Amino acid sequence: MEAYRTAYVYVREIFAGILKETDYGYSFAYDDDYLKGANPTAVSLTLPLQEEEYTSKTLFAFFDGLIPEGWLLNIVSHNWKIDRKDRFGLLLVACKDPIGNVQIRGEKE
Repeated sequence: MEAYRTAYVYVREIFAGILKETDYGYSFAYDDDYLKGANPTAVSLTLPLQEEEYTSKTLFAFFDGLIPEGWLLNIVSHNWKIDRKDRFGLLLVACKDPIGNVQIRGEKE
């Protein structure tokens, strides 16, 4: 499955998996090293730890929920010139340091 865009998901500053936007929707897969590491934590209750890739026709609700709402969404959309309907684009620019223990990055660090 060819990815249009890729996001790298971190839990407590540790690389946990890859979220992709594809022709068919979205996919999320935990990193093998993360799963084998000491005390891996699930990204969310709706995406429990597993080796198999998750797929969805729409952006997973957990990741969509990280995107700001209301006036903050307006600021993000305006400042980065990203359409409010481009949820993956908004996720990439606005969720590098969200509230909580999950960060979304455009590059693997």
